[in-house]
Amino acid sequence: MLNCSPWALLPPIYSVCIAAGLWVVYFVAVNDGKIVPLGSHDRNIKGSLYPPYISVAGNFPPASCIFSEVMNLAAFVGFTIAVLRYIQLRHTIDSRLNAVSLVVFSIGCFGMTLVGNVQLFTEEVTHNFGTLLTFGLGTVFCWMQSYITLRVNLRNEGRMVALIRFLLSGSITVCVIVRSLLMSQDLDMHAARCQWALVMLFLIFLSTFAIEFRHNYFNIVCTDVSGRPVSLSDAHSQASRYQLDQM
Repeated sequence: MLNCSPWALLPPIYSVCIAAGLWVVYFVAVNDGKIVPLGSHDRNIKGSLYPPYISVAGNFPPASCIFSEVMNLAAFVGFTIAVLRYIQLRHTIDSRLNAVSLVVFSIGCFGMTLVGNVQLFTEEVTHNFGTLLTFGLGTVFCWMQSYITLRVNLRNEGRMVALIRFLLSGSITVCVIVRSLLMSQDLDMHAARCQWALVMLFLIFLSTFAIEFRHNYFNIVCTDVSGRPVSLSDAHSQASRYQLDQM
């Protein structure tokens, strides 16, 4: 445990914080009387109350303000995790597959910003496009990473981790399909529950990157114009010499 990289903490902390933020949005919306609780039935949706979709919960202030912050954070840190994963695998797998995986999730992260900053009832088309990018490309990313995990088999842990990720990817895909079918039949309460399950499963999937991240340290390396790497100690010594020359 003492030999684990501190970067292993990033994925689970990310997942816990985003999940907590989304549930705060939900409880604020319920408390303000904007949506019905998830435990209600379809017949309870009446008057000014809306079904508890995540986007609907984050549509009205003050919950919308929290929702925007949560989704922006989710997009930024999620993109960071995807970049670290790309760096981790760049010497162990086909560069094209690794790059495509990064691009796919990067576009999905852009979709998260659309979902968080363009409210559903304000600009429905743009918001739904962001939702499509987030869930659609997010699901593709999960399947790609499951396959990559099995193929790379880092530290001989890949098969077990890949099994977990394939099961999560399958569950996420089922949720995406079932949610769409339920919405088409106007079963909003069941569709909303399915959406919440989908998001929680997706966050669990991202948290599993802690398994591989515990083996790696990620450092920033600066290079001068000649391409020679400059470490922090080199940079400090160069700065010291410069200061002495100016005295």
